[in-house]
Amino acid sequence: MSLYMLPLAIGPWQIALIVIIVLLLFGGKKIPELMRGLGSGIKEFKDASKEEEIEKNDKKE
Repeated sequence: MSLYMLPLAIGPWQIALIVIIVLLLFGGKKIPELMRGLGSGIKEFKDASKEEEIEKNDKKE
């Protein structure tokens, strides 16, 4: 593994530490709301990118 890949190598201990920090920062009740917001944002992004692709295909024809 090269030195450039080391920051990307995340193991189970690092993931557990990140989860603990997120729980401490936001609390258990706030996390589902944050995930719902994140999910809806990703869904809107996908829908917008599909619409953009359709518009590009319509202009080609």
